[in-house]
Amino acid sequence: MKQCVVNPILPSWEYIPDVEPRVFNGRLYLYGSHDRFGSTEFCANDYALWSAPVDDLSDWSYHGIVYSPKTDPANQDGSQTGFAPDCVQGPDGRYYLYYCLSRSSQVSVAVAHQPEGPFTYYGAVHRPDGTVFGHDKTVFCFDPGVLLDDGNIWLYVGFGLGGPMRQFVLQQGIQCDGSYCVQLEEDMLTLRSETKLVIPAQAVAEGTGFEGHAFYEASSPRKIGGRYYLVYSSQLSHELCYATADHPAGPYEYGGTLVSIGDLGYHGNDTALNYLENTHGGLVELGGRWAIFYHRQTNGCRYARQCCAEWLTLTPEGKFLQAEVTSQGLNPEPLPGKGTYEARIACNLSSAQGTIFYPKEGAIDPIHPYFTQDGPEDGQGKAYIANLQNGSWAGFKYFAPAQSTRLTLELKGDGAGVFRVGTTVGKGDVATIPVEPSGDWKQVCATMTPWSGVQALYFQFEGTGAVDFAQFSLE
Repeated sequence: MKQCVVNPILPSWEYIPDVEPRVFNGRLYLYGSHDRFGSTEFCANDYALWSAPVDDLSDWSYHGIVYSPKTDPANQDGSQTGFAPDCVQGPDGRYYLYYCLSRSSQVSVAVAHQPEGPFTYYGAVHRPDGTVFGHDKTVFCFDPGVLLDDGNIWLYVGFGLGGPMRQFVLQQGIQCDGSYCVQLEEDMLTLRSETKLVIPAQAVAEGTGFEGHAFYEASSPRKIGGRYYLVYSSQLSHELCYATADHPAGPYEYGGTLVSIGDLGYHGNDTALNYLENTHGGLVELGGRWAIFYHRQTNGCRYARQCCAEWLTLTPEGKFLQAEVTSQGLNPEPLPGKGTYEARIACNLSSAQGTIFYPKEGAIDPIHPYFTQDGPEDGQGKAYIANLQNGSWAGFKYFAPAQSTRLTLELKGDGAGVFRVGTTVGKGDVATIPVEPSGDWKQVCATMTPWSGVQALYFQFEGTGAVDFAQFSLE
């Protein structure tokens, strides 16, 4: 590794959610949506692409904008954005990018001769008679995922609508009760089979093994050890779950939770350790280990999401154990106990009153801290944690034994008080650092008590006003 891997895994100014991780030619490619910092809608930017060698996930290359959904004939006025895509290599060796527009129930496809694009519009998934799939009043198409298996091509789409919206869609003859599977022809566009419901949504999950974790969105298929795994975002939205089957079209059985962005359910935890909203991602094998990619929210809203990843444990029986959300992510070992770290890599963040599920509209209560950046909306601004008030805390996991005796924080704001830094929240067993108001970024430091063993670090502010936190150095 050229340097440590951390979460979020891409640069601080990049906002790529809904990631489908794919390995082509020894490189890991992250195909995802593209949020715009400061936007009030999902996926406001065109599709951008990043990749890294599978043996050095710190060495990311930016391939730029690889496709614009504005070139889709169904988006002639350019008013629709491109939602979560997936990319696979077809039987002809070309690379196919599947996506849905933000206000169109169809699956569009773009194609390229290499995994990094550029992609050009190819067509819309359709029935043999040319009728566009999704316009035929059968299935509400959303979040396509694609699986190539022994020459067969399987497409997964769907949404778990509920309430009045579900009733309205059903009245139109459209299915919206979960994840649906359909087989495609070798042209990657034409339906070969009828659709089949493979994972139920909450409205139809009663009496099944999916109750409590029914399908909401984000179908993502993989084949592992001869079995089929379908990753999805559950009715809880903040978690990715999975189901397994012996055939691509099921029947599928509920497998469990892979990751929750608030660590809910992890070892029985029932308190969200981070702010919640939707998440979306997929599985990838890297060097014989499986990882789950997902996203978290920033800027105190739903619309500025960043990609993260964690290693998973796969048991001999083929069951994945829930991963813990960490700062180290896919780093092969805990982060060094010496060095400088951005505050934005905190994996836990909370106010004194706890966390919330971000609202669809309106501002959050001003008591809450949040991840953000300065600078222009889509520029390379400085990332930091904003608005740490009395009792707010940020957690970082995990660090190797300390090699330092001095701790320096970069702060600004009108806050006055102390930061208690410890291996548990509020303990202060590592350092207590006085904080004074400052309108500009300022470094404050204190003597540090080294810790032994692998530990988390928690930074809790106690005092008046609010503090912004940019980075810390273990010296």
